[in-house]
Amino acid sequence: MTEGKELRTVAKIFYQSSVFFVRWLMLAAVVGSIVGVMGVLFHFSVEKATELRTEFPWLLYLLPLGGVLIALLYQKSGMAKDMGTNTIIEAVRGEHPLRMRTAPLIFISTVITHLLGGSSGREGAALQIGGSMGARLADWMDLDQKEHQMMIMCGMSTCFAALFGTPLTATIFAIEVVSVGVMHYAALVPCVLGALIGYGIAQIFEVAPTAFVIQNVPQLGLASTVQVIVLSILCAVLSAIFCISMHAAGKLYKKYISNAALRAAVGGVLVILLTLLVGNRDYNGAGMDVITRAMAGEADWCAFLLKILFTAVTLGAGFKGGEIVPTFFIGATFGCVVGPLLGLDPSFAAAVGLIALFCGVINCPVASFTLAVELFGGDGVIFFGIASAIGYMFSGYYGLYSGQKIIYSKLETKFIDVHTK
Repeated sequence: MTEGKELRTVAKIFYQSSVFFVRWLMLAAVVGSIVGVMGVLFHFSVEKATELRTEFPWLLYLLPLGGVLIALLYQKSGMAKDMGTNTIIEAVRGEHPLRMRTAPLIFISTVITHLLGGSSGREGAALQIGGSMGARLADWMDLDQKEHQMMIMCGMSTCFAALFGTPLTATIFAIEVVSVGVMHYAALVPCVLGALIGYGIAQIFEVAPTAFVIQNVPQLGLASTVQVIVLSILCAVLSAIFCISMHAAGKLYKKYISNAALRAAVGGVLVILLTLLVGNRDYNGAGMDVITRAMAGEADWCAFLLKILFTAVTLGAGFKGGEIVPTFFIGATFGCVVGPLLGLDPSFAAAVGLIALFCGVINCPVASFTLAVELFGGDGVIFFGIASAIGYMFSGYYGLYSGQKIIYSKLETKFIDVHTK
């Protein structure tokens, strides 16, 4: 009798899992196809904007006007109080509704920011595009609240994967970033299916995955381990400084300039002045070329500080995009500069710096580890595991996304449920 009951239980579980899988295979196919195409279109739009900015340097001087246009677009659309990626994170927890207009607004605004030389990434826009489109598709399909939340995460992972070519990281990031310490495993299958479809569509359109070649990965040993730990601790501290700078910039703008359009115009002027003062365009846009040079072992000693300044001034003023690629820039250049002082090869140190700082600002150690594997391959994988763990622990409760919650303490098995600072 007991064996028969267990067999019936196993059969029931298999049936329920099969129904869930088939249902989400179909839903993910819809989300993945639509959001994947949108992600590819967004990628090409940002790439073209970057090409035009490089070809026509005078576009930088239109940045204040671009900022005013972005502010007006959000005001006229009734989205003046939009919180960006924080809105997406809160929507997954059912705390905030999403509007379809989020997708076209962030798409256009991010392209304008990159076209005119604001210091910005693109992943924040990808999360907003994917999340809002997933939410709208859930509304059209009349799904319940729980499925609605998983559709948002599915959209997030799809657009992230289409843009960066890192489907595993996109999957883990979507289920880990919302409530740190409690991963939304129920959304694992929907997110991985959506990410794979988004990645596949990107491959059809020949969107190259983001990847770097690193040199001189050391042998695992006491000395190399200590060196990586020290560098990771320094990156964790820097990640907190970056988060503080980003939040402080937005508050300062709002404290002294109440009008959103004027804030954006002033921010644009400041970026122009900073660019002229620096004497080059390395800190405008995302800065992927600088990251590539850092991975080859070349970086200016002050590059990470200037990128923090440019990014805080840009995004704090109301320009759009994201903070993750600037985080790559800051971590890679910092590691490239500081690593050799600790005895590490600058190329390898740049990779460690990128991962440790990335983990410090997003508080997602598992996603940070998978990112290292997808960006750099299997070499030095244990060191990137160390960098992720140390970056997570030593960054405290700071984070780029104030909507993110830390469910459990980083230092003990204690439930705290607090928002990041």
